[in-house]
Amino acid sequence: MSDVRNPPIAEVVNSALEQTIPVAHRMGVYAEEVRRGYAAATVPVEGNGNHFGVMYAGVLFTVGEILGGAIAVASFDTARFYPLVKDLRIVFRKPATTAVRAQATLDEAEIERIATEAAANGKADFVLRAVLSDTGGVVVAETEGLYQLRAHQ
Repeated sequence: MSDVRNPPIAEVVNSALEQTIPVAHRMGVYAEEVRRGYAAATVPVEGNGNHFGVMYAGVLFTVGEILGGAIAVASFDTARFYPLVKDLRIVFRKPATTAVRAQATLDEAEIERIATEAAANGKADFVLRAVLSDTGGVVVAETEGLYQLRAHQ
């Protein structure tokens, strides 16, 4: 049972998706596991297909992109900083015909660098790479995003 006053980070991310990025929520993007330096999200294939029966490219882009925000929520002081995406590139490897899981990590040294730089300069850029796999473990896409942690004004 989770403490209502301090819900698990994945619940916070899912609530934020519903409120701030409703299109991702309607796609069924769901943060499964979020902790300091790690985020994983899934999206179902049902309702997210394209004209030839595989997952629509924009859905894959979305489930990969939201990981930057999820990791930021878990790794940095959200009362002081917020994340934004500056650039994101995606490479499609195989058609996705099942649900997809996207995963990304930031190591502790990089988290510390970002936090220190953001505290000193009001912002800090960071690169986040994600791997998107189908339910059989086949890599269907990879993303590389340039994100920024920025101080609240």
